[in-house]
Amino acid sequence: MPTQFFSKLSHNFIELLKDNEFYDITIEVNKDPNVKIFRAHTGILCYRSPYLKRYLTSNKKNNNVLAHVKLPNILPETFQIILKYIYGGIFSLDGKDTLDIFRVLAAADELLLQELVDYLQNYFIENKIEWMKQNFELTHRISFQSNSLSEIQKLCTNFMVKSPEKIFKSLDFTSLPEKSLVSLIKRDDLQMKEIEVWNHVLKWGLAQNQNLISDPDTWTGDDFKMMKNTLQNCIPLIRFFSLSSKEFLHKVSPYKKLLNHQIYKDLLGSYMDPDSEPNSNNSSLPRDLKIDEIIDSKIINLNIASIISRWIDKVDINNKFAYLRELYLPYNFKLLLRGSQNGFSPKKFHELCNDKPNTVTFIKVTGTGEILGGYNPSIWKSSGNWGQSYYSFIFSFKNKNEFDKLILSHVKNMDKALYYPGWHGPSFGSSDLQLSVSIGGNKSNNFDYNICKQTYYEKRIRNTENLFYIEEYEVFQIIRN
Repeated sequence: MPTQFFSKLSHNFIELLKDNEFYDITIEVNKDPNVKIFRAHTGILCYRSPYLKRYLTSNKKNNNVLAHVKLPNILPETFQIILKYIYGGIFSLDGKDTLDIFRVLAAADELLLQELVDYLQNYFIENKIEWMKQNFELTHRISFQSNSLSEIQKLCTNFMVKSPEKIFKSLDFTSLPEKSLVSLIKRDDLQMKEIEVWNHVLKWGLAQNQNLISDPDTWTGDDFKMMKNTLQNCIPLIRFFSLSSKEFLHKVSPYKKLLNHQIYKDLLGSYMDPDSEPNSNNSSLPRDLKIDEIIDSKIINLNIASIISRWIDKVDINNKFAYLRELYLPYNFKLLLRGSQNGFSPKKFHELCNDKPNTVTFIKVTGTGEILGGYNPSIWKSSGNWGQSYYSFIFSFKNKNEFDKLILSHVKNMDKALYYPGWHGPSFGSSDLQLSVSIGGNKSNNFDYNICKQTYYEKRIRNTENLFYIEEYEVFQIIRN
């Protein structure tokens, strides 16, 4: 194995940098009146910096003419650090202010010094998250100037997603590069109402076309074409189906010429005909907003909570595509029982849930991911009798993210809507949705006889009448906000 003498080599090259005799290139950094000239060596710069190699190759001079490079975006003290790295492979964080280190990162990115870029990007991600948040405008602007700072770009986007109101107040939103805007609005977890997303996209588009006034009624056909071209990568990411009919009428229809004809036709149809099925691909679910104190569940998300709430309040109940609308969350879901915490026995169910009105049960089926459940506007008992309910219903979802095959089944025999044996858990109808232990079994045993067999409700909610096992189940009491 050869012996490596890199330390001496580095020292010799640093000495060469200080030499004023053998240089063949000058580099002008910063802007007037603070310009400073550095002397350097073409061969070293070309092999260390792809940017400088490309620049010098495309601006080749005669042998007798001294090459001159201008780098107006880099400060002299920053370039001095960069040159020491280029010549000696030396960089130290000691004694440097965080802003100075970030300027070195920006300069290294501009000069395509990937080794130094990777090192400093990792340093900021691991050690300077709060500093980047406090200096968000600078961090965001620099990181989106190239593709090399992808990890910092992700951090910026995540911060914007979680706290958009802070960003829009502190940052000139219309100055965002298109790449940054697209990465933001494509996120499922962007914490903004969809109408706000649409309004900000329009505002951004107008800022890129400053000759346009904000009133679309004054726009010509060419104006619409120009705006449509500007927003071509943004409009497909807007979840128009999440908007209310009022928002659609006043905020979207004036801009209908910006939208694809099929999308606009589908939107219009969805408001006029509840059973109108969208033909376009622009029918994403509402964004996954993090709304505190609505529900704490290991089985469902806010989309399902919204759908259940619509069914309870009979809002768009006949619209099989209502799940595409903006979240409807008029209730808090108070957890009464969770199987993995409290157990899966009838005894625990009745201890924690009896005599509590307005409950919703969610069951996750082992092995399939199905979500089954039911709403009981009355109370649970352990009397062994039937319970009456006119407004109870049962339901099933394929999983918590797919809603095109959901099933809602209303009670058709109100006198046998609920069943109260002590060895049962939540049971709707005779066996329309039944959790229980085997007949004669111990009430403290776990549920082992669970079935869905259509009897006293309108539809069956599973394709099979086979017994199923429970991965998790939860019972919530709903309380209006």
